[in-house]
Amino acid sequence: MHYYSLNRQSEPVDFRTAAVAGQAPDGGLYFPETIPRFPADFLAQLPHLTPAELALTVLRPYVGSAIPEPELARICAETVDFPLPVVPVTDRISALELFHGPTLAFKDVGARFMSRCLGYFSRHETRPVTVLVATSGDTGGAVASGFLGVPGVEVVILYPQGRVSPVQEQQLTALGQNIRALEVRGNFDDCQRLVKQAFRDDALRQRRQLTSANSINVARWLPQQVYYVAALAQWPHAHPPVVAVPSGNFGNLCAGLLAYASGLPVAHFVAACNQNDAVPRYLQSGQYAAQPAVATLSNAMDVGDPSNFGRILELFGHQYPVLRELLSGYTVSDADTTATIARVFQETGYVLDPHGAVAYFALEEYLRHHPAQRGLFLETAHPVKFPEAVEAATGHPVPLPAELADLMRRPKQSILLEPEYDALRTYLWE
Repeated sequence: MHYYSLNRQSEPVDFRTAAVAGQAPDGGLYFPETIPRFPADFLAQLPHLTPAELALTVLRPYVGSAIPEPELARICAETVDFPLPVVPVTDRISALELFHGPTLAFKDVGARFMSRCLGYFSRHETRPVTVLVATSGDTGGAVASGFLGVPGVEVVILYPQGRVSPVQEQQLTALGQNIRALEVRGNFDDCQRLVKQAFRDDALRQRRQLTSANSINVARWLPQQVYYVAALAQWPHAHPPVVAVPSGNFGNLCAGLLAYASGLPVAHFVAACNQNDAVPRYLQSGQYAAQPAVATLSNAMDVGDPSNFGRILELFGHQYPVLRELLSGYTVSDADTTATIARVFQETGYVLDPHGAVAYFALEEYLRHHPAQRGLFLETAHPVKFPEAVEAATGHPVPLPAELADLMRRPKQSILLEPEYDALRTYLWE
């Protein structure tokens, strides 16, 4: 498998080069030259496969010869060594719970796969790799956990000051070792802009071997297909589900659409957005316009110009009518998010986090107009990561999982950074 840049000004590369580089030299995102189809008997075998076997089947074509199969099998087994359960909430709506990993967020899957791939690729390297990542919440924690203590790798995380939850901030700033946190006086789009500028800085890249751990990196993006396939393996109904995805930078939804293009049966996709709704607006009008990021309760989705939407357009050949047939978009306010958390808790006892609540609300809206269908939504983070919003809506405190108690007692370690590229460049140059 080779990957080309969406800007089409760089040479195609193999999986190793794409994963280590993160972004193409021309600044574009890498995209696979071909979309593999699942083996003919794969879907029928799904209920009988282990998560590791499932992941290996999905990811093997994308990795190609870059990693020997026994090593890739080990990486896949370590990537999905925690549950990915589908949990019924009502008779028509189920939750795909993706918060059972080490940092209680869906990004554990991609971060664990990527960290182990880079660990394999760097095993004989003498020059250290710097993983540079912007986070709106959960990415940074998952990347920090995945790369903690990996030899030859330094992680530098940029996050927006005051726009992540207390648990998220501790997961970014309290681990130490090879993890560095830069607290940017701005929003997520500022963080993402600074990271992209660093990757375009040829002099800096001569000095440091940079790679990205955002979902712009193929090694972070591609493994997210696995939990869509795992969900179908547990789906008890004959007709495929409608799938609602809380969407910020759109890597998660893009992975689901990629699995669909490979043969995964899905009735329809729903892009569930908060007030940062450039994509729902596009789906209504056919015109895409980035917008400044707005702070919301579902902070990990506060992205005004989602990088991975370009991959979605590429996947569908930039054919708006084709994409519109498969994908609907909804904008969900903070008021509706809070009301949904409260109502679902009162009616079912299920506790949503704000991101899951956005997806639940959007899925309900879609199903209201399609009464014969059922759906599942991606519950992407544990409610404990957003205790104030959840407690305010339900009237009940969210118990702190035992594995977080020690982390919350550790001192925060971060460096304040102005949202200017010179400030980041100076830090990385030292």
